[in-house]
Amino acid sequence: MEQVPGAFGTSASLALRFGQTLFSSASLLFMCFQGELYSYTAFSYLVTVMGLVAPWSFLLALVDAYSVFIKCLPRQQRVVSIIVMGDFALSFLSLAAASSTASVTSILHDAGYCPVPRCSRFELSAAMAFLSWFLSFSSVLFNLWLLPSL
Repeated sequence: MEQVPGAFGTSASLALRFGQTLFSSASLLFMCFQGELYSYTAFSYLVTVMGLVAPWSFLLALVDAYSVFIKCLPRQQRVVSIIVMGDFALSFLSLAAASSTASVTSILHDAGYCPVPRCSRFELSAAMAFLSWFLSFSSVLFNLWLLPSL
């Protein structure tokens, strides 16, 4: 079995999962500090998706940490397939949430309905969601690369 950097059970995968957890939690926190969170569907959708991505990434970071430090986790095709499907679904959900939040924030800012401090928090939340999506999708690609060798 070949060792793919960034694939499940490697230290690069642990770094990817830690980054996903960090960015999704930051996106969730920036969004939740606002009072008008539930006024727009895109903002509620971002909170819901980041609320799913953060525990998923944290759980897989724990599994990767166990695999890296104990070196005892066997890679099975079914397990990696489930991880790929979960990452794939959550990465596209987070892309949709980040894009919709960014577009609604831009529209609110251009229309003058959103003061600068509030819009900047929404923009930061969307940026953190985009970074979380990037790390999640790169994890999907690395694990897809690993899948045929199992």
